[in-house]
Amino acid sequence: MKIRAGYEICCDCPQPTPMILALSVHPSRAVDLLTPDRMRLDPPVDATEYRDGLGNICHVIRAPAGRLTISSDMLIRDSGKPDETAPQAPQRSLETLPADTLVYLLASRYCETDRLMDIAWGLFGNVPKGWPLVQAICDYVHDRISFSYQHASPAKTAWDAHAEGRGVCRDFAHLAVTLCRCMNVPARYCTGYLGDIGVPPVDMPMDFSAWFEAYLGDNWYTFDARHNVPRIGRILMARGRDATDVAIMTSFGPCTLAGFKVVTEEVASGDQANG
Repeated sequence: MKIRAGYEICCDCPQPTPMILALSVHPSRAVDLLTPDRMRLDPPVDATEYRDGLGNICHVIRAPAGRLTISSDMLIRDSGKPDETAPQAPQRSLETLPADTLVYLLASRYCETDRLMDIAWGLFGNVPKGWPLVQAICDYVHDRISFSYQHASPAKTAWDAHAEGRGVCRDFAHLAVTLCRCMNVPARYCTGYLGDIGVPPVDMPMDFSAWFEAYLGDNWYTFDARHNVPRIGRILMARGRDATDVAIMTSFGPCTLAGFKVVTEEVASGDQANG
């Protein structure tokens, strides 16, 4: 299938303001692009592209004083298959894990493993290890948190989300990631596009989505504690320890979000994106 994806983000800066933007499709999906994932800046400003230490594509800009509009519109090929499932995938002992997965067992800004360790082992200590354990964590988080845009907060951590019982997709992901790490399963936070493809449409504004990946056996597998079912059309943008690593916009100075629009939709045969 073909998916049209893109965004238009407007921000107001009282003075020239440096920014790091993480808005590009992840390099692992570059081969699927049918039109360029080209960032547009209005007014035009220089943008330096680089690959961060986690493998994500980022851009550094200096936003001018006033209004800046950042946008992209692309067409990407997708298999049309739901997220892979592997119910027999085993959990590896810590000493046999690849070295590059070990960082995803540690606490991070939004994932306080020390605060949730006792809760995690009390809930999941007797659950069979591997895929059943990660699925049990997803089931718990899915039931524990009530989704609501009104309760979104950039400061909310996994501990906060667990205590409040409400939040947005990033909170589902942060709590699930933290509980996995507490149970010695490497888990990393993911952000990207996820439209209402193959499911009834939701009457809410489209947004970027958050999910996570857990390392089982010899592979990273996608899990989504918010929806808690395999989904179609997931387009990865960035991976990291938590939302700090993959923020779509990090501003090094005052900046006000003035407009935000995300598009993710299946394209009928013959339709084209603007590129």
